[in-house]
Amino acid sequence: MCGIAGFAGAGELADLRRMNAAQASRGPDAENVYHDGQSAVFLGHLRLSIIDIEGGTQPMWTADQTLGIVFNGEIYNHPELREQLRALGAHFLTDHSDTEVLLHAYRHWGDAFVERLNGMWAFVIYDRSRRRLFASRDRFGKKPFYYTTRPEVFAFASELSALAAHPLVSRIPSRMALKKYFAYGYIPAPHSYLEGVLKLEGGCNLEFDLASRRLRTWRYWEFRLEPTTSEPATAEQQWGEQLRELLAAAVRRRLISDVPIGTFLSGGIDSSAVSVLAARETGKERLQTFSIGFEEASFDESRYAQQVADLIGSVHHHRVYTDSAARQALPAVLARLDEPMGDSSLLPTSFLCEHARRHVTVALGGDGADELFAGYDPFLALRLADAYQRFVPRKVHRAIALLVNRLPVSHANMSLDFRLKRAVRGLDNRPALWCPVWMAPLSIGDLGDLVGEPVEAEEVYDEAIQAWDRCGPQDLASRVLEFYTKLYLQNDILAKVDRASMAHSLEVRAPFLDIEVVDFVRKLPTHWKLRGGRTKALLKSALAPLLPANILHRRKKGFGVPIGSWFRSGSLELPQTLPAGLNSRVLREKAAAHMSGKNDERAFLWNAYVLAERSPQ
Repeated sequence: MCGIAGFAGAGELADLRRMNAAQASRGPDAENVYHDGQSAVFLGHLRLSIIDIEGGTQPMWTADQTLGIVFNGEIYNHPELREQLRALGAHFLTDHSDTEVLLHAYRHWGDAFVERLNGMWAFVIYDRSRRRLFASRDRFGKKPFYYTTRPEVFAFASELSALAAHPLVSRIPSRMALKKYFAYGYIPAPHSYLEGVLKLEGGCNLEFDLASRRLRTWRYWEFRLEPTTSEPATAEQQWGEQLRELLAAAVRRRLISDVPIGTFLSGGIDSSAVSVLAARETGKERLQTFSIGFEEASFDESRYAQQVADLIGSVHHHRVYTDSAARQALPAVLARLDEPMGDSSLLPTSFLCEHARRHVTVALGGDGADELFAGYDPFLALRLADAYQRFVPRKVHRAIALLVNRLPVSHANMSLDFRLKRAVRGLDNRPALWCPVWMAPLSIGDLGDLVGEPVEAEEVYDEAIQAWDRCGPQDLASRVLEFYTKLYLQNDILAKVDRASMAHSLEVRAPFLDIEVVDFVRKLPTHWKLRGGRTKALLKSALAPLLPANILHRRKKGFGVPIGSWFRSGSLELPQTLPAGLNSRVLREKAAAHMSGKNDERAFLWNAYVLAERSPQ
């Protein structure tokens, strides 16, 4: 796991070193830079040593010095690929570096070699003979990649702040990105917070031709649901066993490391499954597991984590954070967040990563399971929402909305009034907008007030609408699955985990996003994910031999902090103004409504707070 940066064109080595310094936590073990004066190519690398500690130095070159690479990530099937390449005549200089595998794979299989990879990655290959830079990002966008192209320079980096350290990169906030930030609570790729800077989307490649200065991107993979119509008579048993075997293999691959490794363990089904399977692989060496807790009961899951830790016999590390300690740590957490992100679970995720890093360098987590197996609460509301919108007249809906919005405000984790009010707001819109509006910090009307101009839902939610319209299966559950997997997973969940973990120089791996697991799950009929009122149906069945019933079937609890009560008590101080171009009156009005208990505006206030704290300078 590392940080990469570089550019082709105007600039100096001092610029590259500043770019590296801006993302230094990504690679505390080594820093290297390279400059090709003839082609004006600059490559920088920061290393967190995980695999082949002695031989994995970057930028790495082939023996003939014609191909070089800077790489951030891990390739879990690199041993198999190495053997295939050796059979094709490749001569390796390192003992077991996955980075060198990428160089030889590119040479033998061309750009399409990325389709053979099982892992997470963002890399740039400098092909001297063809005078090109070839970049790629993993299928789900687990590893970040920002880039910009201008007449004078093409530049890239793992973090926005690193890219902005180049003197020719714009530091002006993007108007569209601001709209999308308050529409989604995150900035979806390919947009970024800065004007003229883009994110390479997950599942995409990029080429920059050094001779013509032309840049192009193209998609090599896209998540698509393709449910089979052929179902065996013993589907639950047969598919359950297959899923269990695939997950076990995915965990096994992610336990390969030359440094200490452990697992996150919240006590939920996903992290518990990963921990149980990992414990089976570690043998006599006891697995290290990590959890955190909070004072407020509705945000704490520690007893379930301890139950699973006792079951598997792990060395369990648990830490409880007081509200005051969490608030005191917040400025330091946000100081490392280079692009605003409105997911308040960034804070506990950062605490968890800091806690784990004291003992291990790599941790496995349960990310991706909720998106693949329909684990979120909105899936349970789909049938009711569909019937409601079909049969409840608009006048009746407005009356219901009025009553719901008068419910007393509770700041407990995922409280009933919070969910009902979000549901009613979503039902003001057509089904394609339900998901983003349910999760939005602001309604479309309020967003228009904030930015001082009319806002069209089709403009700010175009990614969500495309995911909805392009979904192969036409049922509501499948469409919502594609929204969560294509947008929310990449731009919120995985971005949050990457920023929180790399701020503490910790690598986090996600077995549920193993490509073999994903290819199996996306072909499952939807009713094996959402079965009546039961989410994650096949996953729970597959894990029944491994986990206690109370872990498998307990209600999902979000990984959050009580920001609503923090704002209302005044222990978290709201900003007085917003960045230029945004209407601070909206902030004051929302803050007053929240402080009086009239409305629950925690989502918007948190987004405003993060933006005010983390607007890049």
